[in-house]
Amino acid sequence: MGLGTSCAFITAAVILIAMLVFYNRSGDANNRSSNSSSTGVPFLSRWNSTGIIVAGVTNTIGVGSLYLNYPLSLGVDSSNAVYVVDNGNHRIQQWLPNTASGTTVAGQSNAATGSALNFLNYPTGIVLDASGNMYILDGGNNRVVYWAVGASVGVLLAGTGVAGSANNQFDQPLGLARDSISGTLYISDSLNHRVMQYLSGASTGIVVAGGNGNGTNNNQLNYPRGLVYDASTNSLLITNNRAHNIVRWVLGSSTWTLIVGSSTGMIGSTPELLSYPTDVILDPFGNIYVSDEGNHRIQYFLAGQTNGSTVAGVTGVTSTALGFFNTPSGVVMDSQYSLYVVEYINARVQKFVQY
Repeated sequence: MGLGTSCAFITAAVILIAMLVFYNRSGDANNRSSNSSSTGVPFLSRWNSTGIIVAGVTNTIGVGSLYLNYPLSLGVDSSNAVYVVDNGNHRIQQWLPNTASGTTVAGQSNAATGSALNFLNYPTGIVLDASGNMYILDGGNNRVVYWAVGASVGVLLAGTGVAGSANNQFDQPLGLARDSISGTLYISDSLNHRVMQYLSGASTGIVVAGGNGNGTNNNQLNYPRGLVYDASTNSLLITNNRAHNIVRWVLGSSTWTLIVGSSTGMIGSTPELLSYPTDVILDPFGNIYVSDEGNHRIQYFLAGQTNGSTVAGVTGVTSTALGFFNTPSGVVMDSQYSLYVVEYINARVQKFVQY
């Protein structure tokens, strides 16, 4: 074998080995159920487009254990049990995986309502801690209650039970987030157009976002709803419902930074616009997911990007078919990156499996 032939053979072998190494590394990345963008930011890219009903009966309102009544929000625990804020039935329903009926874990199973601490009144939000204890936004009672696993009565954490604008009051609270390290709570006080912070054990809150009337200026909010605390930046991502955008408010700052949507309150259905968004979540890679209620879709935004991709639902189309929505009001993600979407009108929860 001549020198030239030997060199060609060696070069070809090196190329083949490099290709095999690349292939194996790519396979490992796919097995981790995540990929990496051209900017090096990991992201999740694929979900089954057909949902699986995991709670409720499509487009059927009821009080029995099979049914929901205008559900508004939800949570999911480490076992993938789903906790649905059953707004019209004044209760929290837990659906274990692969079960057809729910169990009442807070409030009354018969849809009774009241202001005593064993009742709920049009609950609007929920956060679970690592042990499965519930922090419930009891919207009709304008308060936050803590409901331990197995408890039959809640403990008052925030609010007086009377609507108002004082720092210990709420007026139609619609979003709840929690710092899992410090226990600090953040509440979207929607009709006061502000977000309140309650330190663990505090009886009075602090305005940490908004509070300057409703509007589109960068020191204002307009009917804030779902929100998430981002520990990595000590900030809140806020669903600014009637301004049709998602904003980031760094704690201690007096203004927000636009993340998604229009800074002027423009409504739309294009990839960069939103229509009455209701909820937002943040994945471990910094990507965000928005329940874009007016457009009947879930929009996915790669970290740092302003053009979204529809990962569930069909823009502008309402339907009872699987994979479609009618007013998606809340979204959460489990540890396997599957998405769960609760629908206010269709009275159900659909799960979209990531693959």
